[in-house]
Amino acid sequence: MSNEAKVALVREARQGHTLPAALAAVELPRSTWYYHQRRRASYGRKYGHLREPLETIARRHPEYGYRRTTVELRETHGQRVNHKVVQRLHRLWDLPLIRGTRPPKPSGIRRVITAAGDRINLVMGKETIRPFEVAHADFTELVYANGRRKAKLIPIIDHTTKLVLGWAVGEHAETQLALAAWKRASRSLQRHSVALEQVIAHHDQDPVFTGYAWTSRLLLEDHVRVSYALNGARDNPEMEAFNSRFKTENRSLFLDAQTLTQLVAVVGRRMNYYNHDRRHSSIGYQPPARYIATLQPWP
Repeated sequence: MSNEAKVALVREARQGHTLPAALAAVELPRSTWYYHQRRRASYGRKYGHLREPLETIARRHPEYGYRRTTVELRETHGQRVNHKVVQRLHRLWDLPLIRGTRPPKPSGIRRVITAAGDRINLVMGKETIRPFEVAHADFTELVYANGRRKAKLIPIIDHTTKLVLGWAVGEHAETQLALAAWKRASRSLQRHSVALEQVIAHHDQDPVFTGYAWTSRLLLEDHVRVSYALNGARDNPEMEAFNSRFKTENRSLFLDAQTLTQLVAVVGRRMNYYNHDRRHSSIGYQPPARYIATLQPWP
C-alpha cells in the first residue's frame, strides 16, 4: 500500500480514533503523516481560489466527475486548469461527498428516532421527575492553555439532585469519551442503590449518541432507557445551563491549565466541589451530596 493510500486511511480513521492509534494501525511514520499534511496545505493554498467554484459545480451538477467539472470550470467560471488538478482538489476538499447523488442510508437508530417522532423524547411532558430518574448528557468545549488549546467535556447530570454522576475530558467529542463518562455515571448510580433500568439517559441526536456503541451499551447491556431531544439545546435546558455555568465559574482555572492532563485534574477538583460544596438554589441551597442524604430511602 502506498503512503498516499495510508494517509487517506488515517484521515478517515481520525473521526473515531486518536492519531497515534490510526498511524500504528497502518504502520505509517508520524513524520510521513505530517509531511503529507504540509504538502496538502500548500496545494490547497495554491488553488484556494478554485474552492468556491468547485463546490458550486459539485452542488449544481452532482453527477459530474472531474473531467466534466474541468470543462464547466473553464466555460462557466473562466478558470483554466488541468483535469488532474481538478481531480486532486476533489480529493483534497472531499468534494465527492458533496457530489454523492445518494444520501447515506440512515442507521437503525436513526430510523427508530424518525419513526417515533415526539415519542422519542421520554422527558418531555413529565410533570415530576424523581431523583435519579433522568440523567442529562452533552458535549461542551473547554478552552485552556491561555486560550491556545481546546478540549471536549461530557458531563452527565442528574435532573433532580443536580449531582454530577459522571464526566470525561478528551481531545475530541467521540464515543470512547462518552462511554468513559457513562462508566463513571453508572458506578455512581449503583453506589446510590439505583437500578439502571429505572434511569432515562437524555441527550441530543449527536452521532455519538445515535451510534451503535453508545446505544448498545446503554440499551442492551445496562438496560437504560434512552431519550432524544427533538430540538437540540432547547430540549435539554438543564444540560445547557450546567455547561454554561460550569465553564463561566471555572474559566480562569481552565486557562491556567497548560496541558490536557492538568485540565483533567482541574475539572476533577471542580466536579468534586460542585457535588460536595457548591450550594444550588433549586435544591434548597444545599450541595447535591447533602441534599441526597436527606432523601434516603428513594421514593
